[in-house]
Amino acid sequence: MSLVTDAILAKLNSLIVVVNHHGEVEYVSPSAKRILGFEPEQLIGEGWWNLTRIDELERAEIKALTFQQLKQDSLIESVPYERLLKTATGGDKWILWNTSKGPANTLVGIGHDITDRKKAEQKLLEKNKELEQHNKDMVDSIQYASRIQEAILPDIHRIKKAFDDAFVLYQPKDVVSGDYYFHYQKGSKTFVAVVDCTGHGVPGALMSFIANGILKEVIIKKGIEEASEILYALDDELFTALNKQNSESITNDGMDVALAVFDSEKNTVNYSGAFRPMLLVRENELIEFEANRYPIGFYGDVEKIFESKELELQKGDTFYFFTDGYCDQFGGELKKKFNRKRFKELLLSLQGMEMEEQQSFLQYALLNWRQEEPQVDDLLVMGVRI
Repeated sequence: MSLVTDAILAKLNSLIVVVNHHGEVEYVSPSAKRILGFEPEQLIGEGWWNLTRIDELERAEIKALTFQQLKQDSLIESVPYERLLKTATGGDKWILWNTSKGPANTLVGIGHDITDRKKAEQKLLEKNKELEQHNKDMVDSIQYASRIQEAILPDIHRIKKAFDDAFVLYQPKDVVSGDYYFHYQKGSKTFVAVVDCTGHGVPGALMSFIANGILKEVIIKKGIEEASEILYALDDELFTALNKQNSESITNDGMDVALAVFDSEKNTVNYSGAFRPMLLVRENELIEFEANRYPIGFYGDVEKIFESKELELQKGDTFYFFTDGYCDQFGGELKKKFNRKRFKELLLSLQGMEMEEQQSFLQYALLNWRQEEPQVDDLLVMGVRI
């Protein structure tokens, strides 16, 4: 080729290789020096096969493919293919080849240097593998945390034994939940609580572990039995637990609680709530016991007041404690919240059922309401019957 042509070919980011009908390389473009580090003359004949590939098996495979293409009258469908070539310094270069038939039954290969792209792809592949492993580790950790969370939840069978009948509908939005329920038996007194912690998922679950700890601290260790006094103590314990590291930085995390103390000896229930009410169905009438309008946890400089309500129990009384997940679920034809009013009406309609049947129907009703809508929050409903 002319000096002008050679000068142009030397600057190309592509290789041109011509193989004659005997399968011998008879031309290699000057760009081989810049791309592979070899002088073009070194790669003529067998040099192309021997110098750019160190693997005997691959060398034989490429030669066989070349002879097969030479036997064809024309390459009807020449699919680009990638090959890894060795450089004069022992490095690697990825080349994307396009092959066509030339004059005198020659084979012309035009190869584009795609090394940078392949390196970028490899880095992306490695990054994806790292992310996949990280995601797997995280999912495994959350699954393990879920088992721990389930382990700290009270046994529903013990709750059922404490009452005539009971159920707990517990359905986390994610693998772990920010909703938590509590049960403790002490002599004639049965303590039950439903807790809605700030957030859901992992943050909510961590708060639920804290809730479990402070409830046990206040009720079991300190022996406080008055519902409102328990809430005051919970408030103090939570504030201390969340802010003991740095008194200058106050956290806004907290929890809403519905707590009741049933006394079988006095035949009474003592209730106090922090933003969570208690519902009673008695003789087909639903009565709502409103909660105190303060949460457990930081609430500015407001002085909180937690009051208790106490009433005498009657045979057949059915009490419900719940977080806001059920009522806040979107669905229906208008994609609105289920809301508190509809929830109360649903509970009234279930009074002819056993508690386990009520739990199943509550699940069915919510699924029917949701349809294709995603669950928006953790869900917890506890029902106990006297």
